[in-house]
Amino acid sequence: MRNKGLVVSLTIIITLLCIYYLSFTWASQRVKNEATQYATEQSGKINYGKQQQYLDSVWKEPVFNLFGAEYTLQEVKETELSLGLDLQGGMHVTLEVSPSAIIEGLSGYSKDENFKKALEQAREEQKSSQSSFVSLFVDAYEGLVPNGNLAPFFANSKNRDKVNASSSNQEVQKFLDTEMNLAIDRAFNILRTRVDRFGTSQPNIQKLEGTGRIQIELPGVDNPARVRKLLQGVANLQFWVVSTPDKYQSAVMAINQKLVDELQMASKSTLDGDTSAVAGEVAPEDELASLTGADSTSTDSTKVAQELDSALNAQASPLLSLLKNATPGALVYDLNDTSKINRILNRPDVKALIPRDIKFLWEVKPQKLDNGDELISLFALEVGRNGQPALSGDVVKGANQQFDRTGHPAVGMSMTAPGARKWKRLTGQNINRRIAIVLDDYVYSAPNVQSEIPNGNSEITGNFTLEEAKDLANILRSGSLPAPTRIVEEAIVGPTLGKEAQNQGLTSIFAGLAVVVLFMFAYYAKGGLVANIALVFNIFFILGVLANLQAALTLPGIAGIVLTIGMSIDANVLIFERIREELRNGLSLTNAISKGYSKAFSSIFDANVTTFLVAAILYVLGLGPVKGFAITLMIGIATSFFTAVFVTRVIMSWMTKKGNASNMSFALPWSKDVMVGANFDFLGKRKMAYTFSIAFIALGIVALVIKGGLNMGVDFKGGRSYVVQFDQPVSATSLKTSLMGSFNNEGTEVKTFGANNTLKITTTFMINDDTDAADETVKNALVAGLEKATNEKFAGEGVNPKAGEFSIQSSSKVGATIADDIKTSSLEAGVLALIVLFLYILLRFRKLQFSAGAVVALTHDVLFVISAFAIARLFGVDFEIDQVFVAAILTIVGYSINDTVVVFDRIREELGATVRKVNRIEVFNRAINSTISRTLITSLTTFIVVMILLIFGGEVLRSFSFAMVIGVLIGTYSSIFIATPVVIDLTKDEVEPKKETAKK
Repeated sequence: MRNKGLVVSLTIIITLLCIYYLSFTWASQRVKNEATQYATEQSGKINYGKQQQYLDSVWKEPVFNLFGAEYTLQEVKETELSLGLDLQGGMHVTLEVSPSAIIEGLSGYSKDENFKKALEQAREEQKSSQSSFVSLFVDAYEGLVPNGNLAPFFANSKNRDKVNASSSNQEVQKFLDTEMNLAIDRAFNILRTRVDRFGTSQPNIQKLEGTGRIQIELPGVDNPARVRKLLQGVANLQFWVVSTPDKYQSAVMAINQKLVDELQMASKSTLDGDTSAVAGEVAPEDELASLTGADSTSTDSTKVAQELDSALNAQASPLLSLLKNATPGALVYDLNDTSKINRILNRPDVKALIPRDIKFLWEVKPQKLDNGDELISLFALEVGRNGQPALSGDVVKGANQQFDRTGHPAVGMSMTAPGARKWKRLTGQNINRRIAIVLDDYVYSAPNVQSEIPNGNSEITGNFTLEEAKDLANILRSGSLPAPTRIVEEAIVGPTLGKEAQNQGLTSIFAGLAVVVLFMFAYYAKGGLVANIALVFNIFFILGVLANLQAALTLPGIAGIVLTIGMSIDANVLIFERIREELRNGLSLTNAISKGYSKAFSSIFDANVTTFLVAAILYVLGLGPVKGFAITLMIGIATSFFTAVFVTRVIMSWMTKKGNASNMSFALPWSKDVMVGANFDFLGKRKMAYTFSIAFIALGIVALVIKGGLNMGVDFKGGRSYVVQFDQPVSATSLKTSLMGSFNNEGTEVKTFGANNTLKITTTFMINDDTDAADETVKNALVAGLEKATNEKFAGEGVNPKAGEFSIQSSSKVGATIADDIKTSSLEAGVLALIVLFLYILLRFRKLQFSAGAVVALTHDVLFVISAFAIARLFGVDFEIDQVFVAAILTIVGYSINDTVVVFDRIREELGATVRKVNRIEVFNRAINSTISRTLITSLTTFIVVMILLIFGGEVLRSFSFAMVIGVLIGTYSSIFIATPVVIDLTKDEVEPKKETAKK
């Protein structure tokens, strides 16, 4: 084998990298287990608040040592393979920056009736339109006021340099588009800072480009009300005068003396064997440990006393010992010490020592030093009357990134007329002092006042990068242009439901892996053993790459791994079947292996590329859980190609280095001649196949009409959904009748969700109202309806109900606008997948007939699966159609084209070997028969793993699994009875030989 050394080296490198990244996952899990143990009460119940406190306490502490390098919990969490919300619980939120509120703010809150009508019309049209809100608003106004001019609404003092009374509507629209994008950027920066402060939850935030929406995931949070309040709160921009050192130094020294006294008491108590001498929110022995590095529970009292004396003699009192530097108005600390300092400053007795006219706030981000250390400033700010800042952010008229006289990035800021007067007075009174720019209680900048600023136009200079200057300009603009956000999509998963999903996912993986491993060994003997080794490597690589990419493993992602287990075997089946074929033709073992790999490569490459293209389309156009599935599938395709084609080749070379004497086998006696010499007339049955397919799809259409369509989930129709757990079995049918009244007779669906004591309740009640008040109204209506119908009490959210109780284990909300976008993106993904696959097949096989046959077969598969869902619903088996179902459909498309490409590739090979005119049906039948063994084995292994997923994967993946079960069967069927026959029916009767061959 060529390049064997390169393959071995790559395998070793990838393995070591995967071990490195996955080691952080192990470390994180160890700390989490310690936190769980700490928070578990005697009754066995976990106090999640206490668990979070434990994790917060070690957030900046070293918890993992790898080859001498120490990593804090924060660094470990940043590198680990994290779990998605569905596997550990938490909250997923999609926020939309209110475009109508932005336009109203830019207009100075115009009272014009036509202006307000145009906004309302745009809000309604946005629910079902893909156009931008600005364009909808402009079109609506022009429809209400033909030849009307929008410019006067926006030609005010705030927008003086951007639009004037003579501007055209087109210019106004351009101005509004620009301001809308800036508002979204500001909202994103504000939310990113807020979200980053959630600490151990390992939050994720991203802009959904082109939509004006921001998507946030907060795994592990257990206080949804706090999250909603934090994310939807208006940005609080303020200006504070930075205090001079003489005003806070005495307070800091008093705090330190108090802590030193406590430590001395703690030391004496430790020597006397009493560890409870000092009361307080933070035990002084813990401060002793943080100061000296000693274990506060140590029985070596002499050592503890010596370490304490050493620390005190060096005048390293608890607060000052952490001090790295001091600048006017700020104390500078190591970033890792912030949690310790916060614990000290939050103590009630310490707070009493801080003057009332002083408050401490951290700067928003640390400064990195050349040696890798990170320092962060703690600012002392002067508090005005009633605790108010020197100036609030509403005085800012505008801000922009610019360059100072030396060419360095700076920020220009302008203020309203009243603000300019206040700013003149403030700067005049504080020359050569610093004024802190504070947003949401974090200091973003603290520029020094060089002189009085009379006109409200200021230049803020500093050691800014270009991006930092742009961010600060955005922050300042947030004070002049409100960009309120509203939650348009929300999902909350309780920790109990997340743990159950974990167990279901792991069961699916191990069961699928076990079945495939046993089957491969039983069918291919030692060859199967090689494939199994590659399969284990493959799963290991998938997890390692996910950790490297800092991607979260979700339940759909686990489905992708389970699916990869089945599909990754396909490459080895192709190779082994080719090797067996070459051995039957009389080649030696090493030559048969070499030729088998060579001949199978083209089919394997095409099959993997087509499936990867579908997964990439899913990733680009998919939302939420679909992206997680697509990432896992793409990684799985890449790693399975490497392991199945290259890793197995290296192993095979090592096992067959003795040639025919190596005792290498690719079959057991019972499997040696299975399907060998098959000569079935598949194409002769194509009309029967056409008739069957048309009849089944027609029956599905009838079922759709009878049942009024498929059972669309909230992803596609909008609404709110709740998973409710009771202490005993309940009847879904009877509860639906009772809840209809509670939900004002709006659309309501109640069905069993997994166990018979758990229900999923979905309603469109108040679907067009995205406010928190509406969320609370619907939840209260649900609780009241359930309490009345069952005579049980509501226990709360995310808890295990006791006797006579029920609880809400998870909830989700999808606004009408989001639902419309999901439907549109799903349709776009399907159409784009068919177009891309059509072009790829055309590129690879150079004939329109092959592309047409493939697309007809894929369209057939999609319609067949949808028909199967409709017919199942007709007989009372109701599966919910959601985003994961869309992922299933496109995965079926990828699987089906994979199978079709293998057949097409063999047809191409047969045609290339033809030296005479033959009947086309004979050539195509021979190609199908020669690949039928591979087709059936791959289909069988994939079918088994998706059946396992259907049985063990849980309710969340039920529709996905059922679709895949049908899809695997019908994808195999269509590649033989639909795709290939269509190619036959679109080509000429005879196959022409190659001209150069005919001349010979």
